[in-house]
Amino acid sequence: MAEVYVGLGTNLGDKEQNLRDAVQKIEEQIGKVVSLSAFYVTAPWGFASENSFLNAAACVDTDLSPLEVLRETQLIERELGRTKKSVDGVYSDRLIDIDLLLYDDLVLSVTSPSGAALNLPHPLMTERDFVMRPLAEIAPDVVHPVLGRTIKELISSSCRQ
Repeated sequence: MAEVYVGLGTNLGDKEQNLRDAVQKIEEQIGKVVSLSAFYVTAPWGFASENSFLNAAACVDTDLSPLEVLRETQLIERELGRTKKSVDGVYSDRLIDIDLLLYDDLVLSVTSPSGAALNLPHPLMTERDFVMRPLAEIAPDVVHPVLGRTIKELISSSCRQ
């Protein structure tokens, strides 16, 4: 059984319901959601939008491999109405976004059969306050497998919006 941390975000439609629907589908398709952060209202990151985001983090116990988790999160995004993914750092409004942040203490960089890149830990997580604050709420003592510091230490020293 692996412990996976995911980041959730939405800035369109009924945001709270979008997050709740994503959590329900994660529980059904990936594994038991063992912890869920509060929902955080945040400004868009990496692009301009009039729509604020609602973000959260969840910890999931799963028997799926990292690539299987990636496949399932992308399927959940499509099931919830997301029609396009961010490409090459070009971001846009979205109904739901599910990012794999950590998978146990695995360090991995692979491309899925569908062509999607999977990098663990998530390479931009420590730069994103909207990821780190919810994650620190549910996993303050989890150690980043590359940086060797806890989430609590990282957020207090170097996290940026």
